[in-house]
Amino acid sequence: MTLTTPALLFPAISLLLLAYTNRFLVLAQLIRQLKQMEGEQNEQLIARQLGMLRKRILLTRGMQAFGVLSFLVCTLSMFAVFLGGQMLGVVLFGASLVLLSISLVYSLYEVVLSTNAINLELEDFEAKHRDVTL
Repeated sequence: MTLTTPALLFPAISLLLLAYTNRFLVLAQLIRQLKQMEGEQNEQLIARQLGMLRKRILLTRGMQAFGVLSFLVCTLSMFAVFLGGQMLGVVLFGASLVLLSISLVYSLYEVVLSTNAINLELEDFEAKHRDVTL
């Protein structure tokens, strides 16, 4: 393994962390909007949304933590290879890939929860329109 092998992950991990940060900002905005809408909408729907938002925030924190750890271990891998520790570099690079994979699994689960939250909104929207058309 050469020094450039772990370096190939740098742009991918950086873009992934940027995407995770954007997700976090969107979640924060959604929570602020729900806070402003308090009392205006169906309290049961808001309660269900809050539970999902809390899970999504925890997942986003996990995604970011494992992504940052992956980035750090990838950097350590490059440093080990630079110092001539080929085997250590390979092991650290493998660990970096595992950490990145865990981060991606968290991301996938967060996407599933996000989809469920959107479906809750759609169900509420459809129920309101069904009542109006009757």
